[in-house]
Amino acid sequence: MRPEVQMFVADGPLPDWDGSEEEIDRRVQQLNAIAKPVTGEEARALVSCFGPDDCYGVAWTLLHLIETGPNPVLTTNPGPGANEWYQRLYDRAVFGGLVP
Repeated sequence: MRPEVQMFVADGPLPDWDGSEEEIDRRVQQLNAIAKPVTGEEARALVSCFGPDDCYGVAWTLLHLIETGPNPVLTTNPGPGANEWYQRLYDRAVFGGLVP
């Protein structure tokens, strides 16, 4: 796994809407430092970085980065109560015909 992905994952989930501007900017810079495409291993690790909301759109950037990986990361429905971003990743894979 590349160092920039390791650093992003080590910092944990994205902050929520109450996160400071500095924290959000730092996470955006980290995310932008990750070159596309990501590997399957990197995509699976990045899934753990979704926070409770869209973090002012940063979660969408993370989702699109994960989708540059070679396969769908989530191939089974995450189920009720799962993070909305896990469900969104799964649904997009289903709608895209990548998961039956």
